[in-house]
Amino acid sequence: GSADELEQFTNLITTNLTAFFREPHHFDFLKQNILPELLKKRRDSTKIRIWSAGCSTGEEPYSIAIALKEAIPNIGSWDIKILATDLDSNVLAHGKAGVYTEDRLNGISEERLKKWFYKGKGRHQGNVKVHEEIQELITFEQLNLMGSWPMKSKFDVIFCRNVVIYFDRPTQTKLFGRFSTALAKDGRMIVGHSETLNKV
Repeated sequence: GSADELEQFTNLITTNLTAFFREPHHFDFLKQNILPELLKKRRDSTKIRIWSAGCSTGEEPYSIAIALKEAIPNIGSWDIKILATDLDSNVLAHGKAGVYTEDRLNGISEERLKKWFYKGKGRHQGNVKVHEEIQELITFEQLNLMGSWPMKSKFDVIFCRNVVIYFDRPTQTKLFGRFSTALAKDGRMIVGHSETLNKV
């Protein structure tokens, strides 16, 4: 039906150029600054919520999950969830499956590769699969940023990198306003190079 066609069309125009740990300084900042601060502040609660908005094929939320695992030694005693949303159903299915061609992992350290990915053998040669241990931190959901946001909890960190560049200025302003209300009071938002928060 026409809804399917619209979805296919949307799938074509949303760019899916992603890689693991793209713009790596964002993940370093998460590990070295944001997370230690968060963990210090959390006296009474073990809850941490992170949202990867416009997660595409999942490299971003998985990179976030790996950064969390590396930064929080006793992560098992924390209640941590990463929400990964995208409009495109195809890329979400890809993200959920957690299987990637090796070229998506260019630039990842050998140590991370060994620790967080299974290397495909036989007919799966050339592919890698994400470790369940990081998969279980993430929930993939379809979400239209322009529609309603059903999420109940506020987010400590929102990754919204290179997502709003596809919207016009007034829409961007509106979206950033909505993102800021979805943030916890000392929450942090991480945007891409190509975005600017000034004039918002």
